[in-house]
Amino acid sequence: MHELSVLNPATEEPVATVTAATPHDVDTAVVAATAAQRRWAALPPGDRARQLRRLAAVIDDHLEELALLEVREAGHPIANARWEAGNARDLFDYAAGGVERLTGRQIPVAGGIDVTFHEPLGVVAVIAPWNFPLPIAAWGAAPALAAGNAVILKPAETTPLTALKLAELALAAGLPEGLFQVLPGTGPVAGGALVEHPGVAKVVFTGSTAVGKQIMARCADTMKRVTLELGGKSPNIVFADADLEQAAEAAPGSFLDNTGQDCCARTRILVQRTVFDRFLELLEPAVKDYRVGDPADPATRMGPLISAAQRERVRSYVAESAPVAIRGDAPAGKGFWYPATVLVPDRPDDPVAVEEVFGPVAVVLPFEDEADAVRLANATRYGLAGSLWTRDLGRALRMSRAVAAGNLSVNSHSSVRYWTPFGGFRESGLGRELGPDALTAFTETKNVFISTEESK
Repeated sequence: MHELSVLNPATEEPVATVTAATPHDVDTAVVAATAAQRRWAALPPGDRARQLRRLAAVIDDHLEELALLEVREAGHPIANARWEAGNARDLFDYAAGGVERLTGRQIPVAGGIDVTFHEPLGVVAVIAPWNFPLPIAAWGAAPALAAGNAVILKPAETTPLTALKLAELALAAGLPEGLFQVLPGTGPVAGGALVEHPGVAKVVFTGSTAVGKQIMARCADTMKRVTLELGGKSPNIVFADADLEQAAEAAPGSFLDNTGQDCCARTRILVQRTVFDRFLELLEPAVKDYRVGDPADPATRMGPLISAAQRERVRSYVAESAPVAIRGDAPAGKGFWYPATVLVPDRPDDPVAVEEVFGPVAVVLPFEDEADAVRLANATRYGLAGSLWTRDLGRALRMSRAVAAGNLSVNSHSSVRYWTPFGGFRESGLGRELGPDALTAFTETKNVFISTEESK
């Protein structure tokens, strides 16, 4: 029996030990999920919606417990963790509202009527990441359940606790046994077994692009549907006509939130050359004022990295000779801490400027004009998110169409709302999550023609 040890990233102290699932456990879970899904899909839509609303209410009753678990296992500042717990609640509530609105169409045809149905896929595997373990688990689970599927959730090895609590709350809310299961385990064993299991109809994966490609290839053998939310190297484009003070004040949060462990992090700050030096002057105090410390302190804005391995990965991008323009503070002693770091590399194709660091590290690069900004913004294999800072509405619209990214903000850094679509271009992923069409991603469209011609 293999066990997973969960550590508090801020103290390196053990938090819990969890038994890792085996391929046999996966097979047992799929059998139970298949039976539960058939009963669940047969329920009237209103009954399914009511049960999901009850789950949202039960989550609401346990927000603080879920938030504290997120602090302990992921090192998230408590303010962030409370938002994340609330986001999971809101996702189930929002998905419940879609159950009775998952309607087909009547399409005009000759000789009869033609209607479409959205049929549930069956069993959906959700493989969640460690950077936002609770909300991203709900991103996949909530619409999948609402569409009439069963869900098996495999949380990341380092952050299984909120997922296990969510499964416990689902049973307390009255969801049928076997409908929503959580299987902690390693990616190669439990994750691999879910990806290859013939009883799993779809895999929803959030994580690295490299692993996402492997999952997509392995799903091809059984023609599984996939949704992939992968890496990013998002630009934050600041034009000379922008409100520089506002842009500089907002920039730290765009790449330091969750200690930079965010696929949407705006880690490439592109600044028009005529205001480049002034922007750096404004950015420095904003970075240094970004409070780093104990995640349990409500005043803390940035906590530790998730693990020692992740800290070493981040360090590997910042050599001793690196062109550091700004460096923040970080606690000494135990914990996987790394200071906020802003670099000004000589070349826009420097590895730290084009590869996903997944830590509190950003680069600042100059550009000349709109065309140059677009060229730099798109000079990456990713295309997940980005921000544009300008007072020129025409420019904002031109740039929004030209930048290759699935989620853009103008004069802000907002990327994710549970009621709007989210997903990436290029190697940032495949498919869309969240928003009004989330449920349809967990269905197959069935077309039915009914003849009205008289029999001869």
